[in-house]
This record gives sequence, C-alpha cells and structure tokens, in this order.
Amino acid sequence: MKNRGILKAMIVTCMASMLLVGCSSKTSEQEVNKTVTVTDVRGEVEIPEKPERIVDLSGNSDILSILGYQVIGTANSDAYDYTKFPSYLEETLKGATILGYSMQDTMDVEAIMNLNPDLIVISTVQEKMYDQLSEIAPTVMVKLEALDWKEDVKAFAKVFNKEEIATTWLDDYAAKSIEAGDKIKEAKGVDTTYLSFLASGGQFYVFDGAGFGSVLYEDMGLAKPEGMPEQSDISLPVVTYEGLASIQADYIFVIATDEDLKILEENAIWNSLPAVKEGNIINLASSPYFVQGYSSIGRLLLLDEIQEMLNEAK
Repeated sequence: MKNRGILKAMIVTCMASMLLVGCSSKTSEQEVNKTVTVTDVRGEVEIPEKPERIVDLSGNSDILSILGYQVIGTANSDAYDYTKFPSYLEETLKGATILGYSMQDTMDVEAIMNLNPDLIVISTVQEKMYDQLSEIAPTVMVKLEALDWKEDVKAFAKVFNKEEIATTWLDDYAAKSIEAGDKIKEAKGVDTTYLSFLASGGQFYVFDGAGFGSVLYEDMGLAKPEGMPEQSDISLPVVTYEGLASIQADYIFVIATDEDLKILEENAIWNSLPAVKEGNIINLASSPYFVQGYSSIGRLLLLDEIQEMLNEAK
C-alpha cells in the first residue's frame, strides 16, 4: 500500500510538471507572437512588439541601432560601392546582408524574402514596393526630412515608441558636439572659419545646412566663412573655381576621389587661395566622408575625427 502511495505521488508530480511545461511553452509562444500597433505615414500597422529579424531599406539602420534594434538586412551601403558598408557603420551593421542602396526606389524582393524578416522598414523613396513587401512581413514606412537629421531620429523613435531613448542620445550628442567645438575654438580661435565641399567632375558641392557642413556649423558651433552660398533644400549648392575663390575660409575640408583631387590641385585658381598657400587644407576620401555627415552615428564619430584632423593641421 505504501508503494502504491509513492507511485501515485510520482504520477501526480509528473502530470503537474507536464502541465507547467505546457503552460510555460504557451506563455513563451504568446510573448514571441505579441504585437503592437504603430502609426507610420500610411496609418496604423501591426508589428511584432519585439522584432528580431528587421530588414531596413530606408537607409536608417544606424538610427534603429541607437533605438536598440539590430538589422539582418540593410540598404545602408557605401555610396560609392553598394557591395560594402561605409567604414563608420562596419561595426554597427556587422553580419547584416546588404540589399542595395537607400536612395534606390526598388530592391531585390526575393533577397528580402529569403531573409525571413518579421519586420520591414522603408522610407517614402521605396513606396512603390510597399504592397509587395507587406505580403512578406509587416512593413513600416517613414517619411524622412531633407535637412534635419534630428527629426529623422525623432520620427523613428515615435513610430517604435522609443522617444526617451532617442532624447537621451540626442542630448548626449549635443553636449559632445558643443564640447568638441569649444576645444577647436580654444585651439584655433573663435573667429577661425571652416569650409567643406565635395569636388566631383569639375564641380564643387558646398556643405552648408546638411552633412559635413552642418556638423561644423550647427553642431560644433564653428564659424562660417564669408561668401558662403546658402543651402535651401536637399541639393548642395554648386560653385565654380571662381565661386570657391570668393569664399574666405581659414581651413578647408576637401572631400574628393583621388582623380578629382588631382584635377583640383592642378588648378591655378585653387592654388591661389590663402588657405591653400598656408597649408590649411584637409583632404578626405569621398568614401566615406561624402555621406558620413548624414548619418547619426557617422556624425558622432566625426566629432572626434574633425578635432584630430585640425590638430594635425597647422
């Protein structure tokens, strides 16, 4: 009789354990499948509460990283070579599959499908793909600002309900950029002016209200030179050699390929500029510096890089 009691107790214990395991499995499965409703530019979209296989075609995988997400597929490729990551995002995007370039309006749907995403993120640039992508996985579309990168960070944070994280990151960035700018002013002088431009195909695209220029002027608070053309939209102002000569900059950051730099350095007008004569020229490769200033993580890295570049200059 005693043995029967022990056996009965063991059976009851086993059954209870099985029930607990079953309940635990169901709870775990429910947590994995839990969804939330977010609002993008098209309206409400139901997405996984904790997406684990994100494909981002918007070109903002860096922002997603700031918000705590890791992408498995991305269009944050190098602007000069779509087969590789820009150097400033190599660590952030390590392991992700490159699917194209974020300014392309279409990309390989089959390649996206093969990644088995549980969430797809696009910008309005890829709007024509929306219906196709929505059949693969929940798709969120974000409208990006042409000139205000901070608004893009806030827009993503609002969609994913990560506004507190975004605010903290932006506040930290603002503090670091002011500190970096103050160090440069202390070393080079408050009134020292800086110019950055892209030399490409015999034309010069001046950074003012976007990219590298906005890091210098808006974030670090460094002085603009006289004669600067103003940027009114996403397109960079274009100037000739004579236009460059009219901009009175103490230091110049030249972003160019080796070929474009060679052509520039052979020009008499360029060689007549005071900054050139004084050796206050900092040459930077088109890849990655043409687009680095448009990336939130890229901008953060530029704060230290610009200080180092100027320390090495005269």
